[in-house]
Formats: sequence, structure tokens, C-alpha cells
Amino acid sequence: QVQLQESGGGLVQAGGSLRLSCAASGSRFSIYLMDWYRQAPGKERELVARITSGGNTYYADSVKGRFTISRDNVKNTVYLQMNSLKPEDTAVYYCKALVLPRTYWGQGTQVTVSS
Repeated sequence: QVQLQESGGGLVQAGGSLRLSCAASGSRFSIYLMDWYRQAPGKERELVARITSGGNTYYADSVKGRFTISRDNVKNTVYLQMNSLKPEDTAVYYCKALVLPRTYWGQGTQVTVSS
């Protein structure tokens, strides 16, 4: 069983920055594939960024160049640095861990970007 706890969400003006954190339980965090998803009202949950156990990253086109995903395997934490935020980034952000064969989700953290 893996537990995930997100933090760092809040209200920010357009153009501002936030850093989300997701702390994970477990002694094998370094092998977890970690994702950040988001879900805006009335929309489906979408993948925002991914980081593999080897540190390879993937970003959705909508956030490339603005968001950076990283991980600290000593602190069992994955981060999402979000810069140049836009109102359309407003959503609940979730972290997800893939620990084969299971998937675990955090409870989400709200990010609101005002125009």
C-alpha cells in the first residue's frame, strides 16, 4: 500500500508560480513511476507531467516550457514547479504512483489562477 499526500496548491495571479509537492510512503519510492494529473470543472482528468524512476520526463503540450517535474528519492517526494501560470491551469492537481501492478492516487490539491 502506497499513500500519497499532495500540498502546495492555492490561489495565484496569472503569470505567477506555485510548487506542488507529493510525499509518498514506502521504501521503494525510487522505482515508482510518478505522474501529475489535473482535472478542471466539467473536464476529464488529464496527464500533465511524468517522471520515471530513471528521471526521464514527459510533459503535456499545454505545459511544456512552463512546468517542471522533479523527484527527490531521499525525501520520497515528487514536485511540480509551475511557472507563468494561466487561468486555464485552474484545476485540482493529483499525483499518481505506478507501482506495478497497482496504481495509487493522492487526494488532490486545488490550484486557482486568477486573471
